[in-house]
Amino acid sequence: MPLAPRLPRLLRFPGGPAGPAAAWMLATGLSLSLWPVLPGWAALLLCGAGAALLLGCVQLEPRCRFGRGSSARVRPALVAVAALLLALGSSQWRIADRLQDALDPALEGRDLLLTGTIASLPSRSPSGLRFEFRVDAAEDRGEALRVGAGGAGSVPRSVSMAWFTGFHEDAVLSPAQLSLQAGQRWRFAVRLRQVHGARNPHGFDLERHLFAQGLRAAGVVRSATGPLPGRATAGGTIARARQAVRDAVFEQTGHSRAGGVLAALVVGDQTAIARSDWDLFRDTGVAHLMAISGLHVTMFAWAAGLGVAVLWRRLPGLLHRVPAPLASRVGGLAAATAYAVFAGWGVPAQRTVLMLAVVTFLSLRGRLWPWPSVLLLAGAAVSLFDPWALLDVGFWLSFAAVGLLMACGPALEAPDWTAALQGAQPAPAGGPGALRRALGRCGPVLRDAVRTQWIASVGLAPLTLVLFHQVSLVGFLANLAAVPWVTLVVTPLAMLGVLLPPAWTAGAWAVDAMGWALSAMATWPAAVWRAAASPWPVQAAALLGGVLAVMPLPGAVRVLALPLMLPLVWPAVPVPPHGRFELVALDVGQGTSVLVRTRSRLLVYDAGPQSGRDSNAGERILVPLLQARGERRVDQLLLSHRDLDHVGGAASLMRSLPVGELRSSLEPGHALLDLAGELGVARAPCEAGQSWHWDGVRFELLHPGPGEIERPFGGVGAGARANDRSCVLKVTAAGFDGDLSAWPERNGPPQVLLTGDVEALAEAQLVSSAGDALRSAIVFAPHHGSRTSSTPPFVDAVAARWVLVQAAYRSRFGHPAPAVVARWERQGGEVVQTPVCGAWTWRPGAAGPVCERARTHRHWQHPQGRDGPGPGLGPPPG
Repeated sequence: MPLAPRLPRLLRFPGGPAGPAAAWMLATGLSLSLWPVLPGWAALLLCGAGAALLLGCVQLEPRCRFGRGSSARVRPALVAVAALLLALGSSQWRIADRLQDALDPALEGRDLLLTGTIASLPSRSPSGLRFEFRVDAAEDRGEALRVGAGGAGSVPRSVSMAWFTGFHEDAVLSPAQLSLQAGQRWRFAVRLRQVHGARNPHGFDLERHLFAQGLRAAGVVRSATGPLPGRATAGGTIARARQAVRDAVFEQTGHSRAGGVLAALVVGDQTAIARSDWDLFRDTGVAHLMAISGLHVTMFAWAAGLGVAVLWRRLPGLLHRVPAPLASRVGGLAAATAYAVFAGWGVPAQRTVLMLAVVTFLSLRGRLWPWPSVLLLAGAAVSLFDPWALLDVGFWLSFAAVGLLMACGPALEAPDWTAALQGAQPAPAGGPGALRRALGRCGPVLRDAVRTQWIASVGLAPLTLVLFHQVSLVGFLANLAAVPWVTLVVTPLAMLGVLLPPAWTAGAWAVDAMGWALSAMATWPAAVWRAAASPWPVQAAALLGGVLAVMPLPGAVRVLALPLMLPLVWPAVPVPPHGRFELVALDVGQGTSVLVRTRSRLLVYDAGPQSGRDSNAGERILVPLLQARGERRVDQLLLSHRDLDHVGGAASLMRSLPVGELRSSLEPGHALLDLAGELGVARAPCEAGQSWHWDGVRFELLHPGPGEIERPFGGVGAGARANDRSCVLKVTAAGFDGDLSAWPERNGPPQVLLTGDVEALAEAQLVSSAGDALRSAIVFAPHHGSRTSSTPPFVDAVAARWVLVQAAYRSRFGHPAPAVVARWERQGGEVVQTPVCGAWTWRPGAAGPVCERARTHRHWQHPQGRDGPGPGLGPPPG
C-alpha cells in the first residue's frame, strides 16, 4: 500500500514528467540566452493565463472533447505546453526584476555609505578580501538612497565587494579585515560601479557570472565600521557556521593545498583552493572531486540512512508506527539536504538532493519512473529555483555524467539504505574460504569501478573539450585511484574533523599524498590534450559520438563514434592566406595586448596588465584565448616597455606556451629577460631599422633608436623615459600601397601601427625620423589615449582610419582624454575603445572589423555592449 498521499490530477503528469520537465528547461534556457526581455509582469500574467487555461482543460478532461482515442496523446502535450508557458513567463519576470535591481550610473565612482550583511564566505588572497554584501541601507552625502528599486538614486540589493590590502608585496590584512566574518553586519564607505568585465573571444563572461548570482554592482571598500550589533538571520547563522568550520580547518592544517581541499569538501568553499592547484586538478581530470559532488552527497545520505535504520530498530515504539526502511530513506534524504545546504547548495548538490527526493517519494508510493524522467524532473527543479543554473557549465557536466551512467547502467531502483540490515546472515569467520570469498567480491567491484570510470571519461570527453578546450588524457587512470581515495578516505576524514579536529591532520596527509601522485602524472608526456574551439555542428556531432562510444549498442553503431569525435579533437584551424594577417586587439582592461597572426607565424605585442599580486592578464585572458584559438606556439613576444600594464602577463605566457623569441626594450638585468634565458627563449632588443617578413607580411620597427636601450635608467621622470623607449612596430600586408579605397575589407587589415606608450618627445622623434613611414590605416593610440600623447603633428602624420584605445572601463587615469579623442576624430579617424567594443578582431575573409560586444546581445551585458551603438563612439561615462 503506498505510504504517500494520493496526488491531485494536475500533479500526476499524464504521460510521465519527462515532457513537462523538458519543456520547462527548454523554455527557461531559451529565455535566458536567446529571447529579448519582455515586460516582467505582462509576460508572467500572459503566460500564466495560457498555462492555467491548458491545465484547466486537463483537469476537466470529461468536458474537453479531445476526439476519440486522442486523449492519451493530447493531454501530455497540453501539460508540456503549459509547463513551457509557465517557464517562459516566470523566467522573463525574474530577468526583468533583476535588470531593475541596478546601480544608478550617476552614482558610479562616488563615495557612498552602505550598511548591510556579509552574505558569503570572505575569500582571502594576497591582494585582500572579496565577498558578497547584501545592502540594507545606503547614503550619499547624508541623503538616503533607494535599495533595489531601480532608477535614479538607487543601489542594488547585492554587491560584489573587494577590500584590498594594497599592491605592495609587504602589505597584509589589517585587524579589521581579519575580523570580517560571514553573517556580520558592517557599514562601509565604498565606491561602486556597474558590473563591467572583459569581453574576448572564448573568454570568461564576468558579467553573466555576477548577474546569475544577483550581484548587480562591484564595489571597493574605502573605510569600514563594524561589526555592527544585530541579530543574524537564518542564512547568516549558516554562513557564520561555515566560516567557523573553514577557519578551524585552516588553523588545524595551515593555509596549504590540503587545507584548501578539506575546506572545499566540508563547506563548499572552492575559493580556498589555490589557482595552481586547480590547474593541477584540471590537468589530471579530478577537479570534479574537489567540490561537493553528487557522489559525496549520496555517500553522506547512505551513511545517515544506515545510522537512522540502526537507531530505529532499537526503538520498538517507533518501529511499530513507521517501518525502518521508510525512516532510513527519509532520514538519509534529510541529512543529505542539510549537508548540501551547509556546503553552499551548489548545482551538483542540488541535483543529487532533488533526485534522491524524487526517487524516495516514488518508493514511498510503490512506483518507479524511468531514469530520464527522474533526471529531467531534477533538472527542471534546479532551474525552477535558479534559472541561471542552466548557463553554468557545472550544471551540464553534472547532469550529463549522471545521465550517461544511468543510460549505460542498470535500471534505477528505489534507494534502500537498510538492505545491509535486512536478512543479512553472519559470514563464517576465518579460514581460506573467507579469503576466497573476499577476493571473489573484489573482482566485480573492481570491474564495475573500471566500467563506470570508462563511461564517465570517454562519454564526457567531448563535452569537456567543448566547454574547456582541453581534456586530460591521464584522467581515466587518475580517477581510478582518486575517486575511491577522496570518497572513502579524504571526505570522511574531512567530515569527521568537524567533531574531531585531529582528523583534519590525517586528511591533510591523505590530500598531500594524492597531490604528490597527481603532480607526477601531470608531468607525463601528452598528459593534457588541448584543441581549438570548433563550430557548433562539429560540437554536436562529437557529443553524439561520445554517447555512442559508451552506450550498450552494437559494434557497428559504436564504431561511428570515432569519425564523429575526430573533428573536435583535431579541428581545422583557419589561418590567413599568404600575404595577409589577422589582427586581434584584446580587451585586457588598463593595458595592452595585441595578436598579429600570419599564415604560419604568431606575434604577441605586449601581454596585458598585472591586476594584483595573484592575478594577471596572461593567465586570465591571453593564455586561454591562445589555447582556444589552437595556437601551440608564440613565434615572437614583443614587449614594448617595462610598465606592468604591458608586461604583467608575460611571465605566465612564457611558462604556458613555447615562445620562440622575446624582443623588447627592457633594460639589461630585467627579471623577464632572466626568465626567458632560463626557459631557453631567444632574446633581442628593439631597434629602429629592424625588419623581417613572415608569409609575405612585412614587420618593421620604427623606435627606439640605436643605443637608446643601453642608456642609464632611473631618477626623476623614469616612467616617462620608459614610455618613450616603447617599441613601435609597423605591420603591412602584401600588396597594400597606402590607398584604402582600393583595399577590399575582406582582404583583412591592410596596415597597423603599434605604438606602446610613446609620449610627446618620442612622437616628435618619430615624425622627424620616420616621416611618411608613420602613415597607417590602423593605429593604437599611444599611451591609451593619454593627453601626454597623440600630439597634433603625430596624429597628422599617421592619418589613421581606425584608432584603437585599449583602456579600462572608467579608467582612473582618465584614458582616453576627451581632447585626444576629438583630435583623432577631426583628423578623420574612427575611435574604437575596448571598454565599449570588447576585443576588436579583423581577419581576412570577414566583412570588416568586429567588436566582441556587438557580436552577441544578451540581457546581462553592460548597457554599453547590450544597447550601445557601434565601436566608434566616444568615451564611457565619467
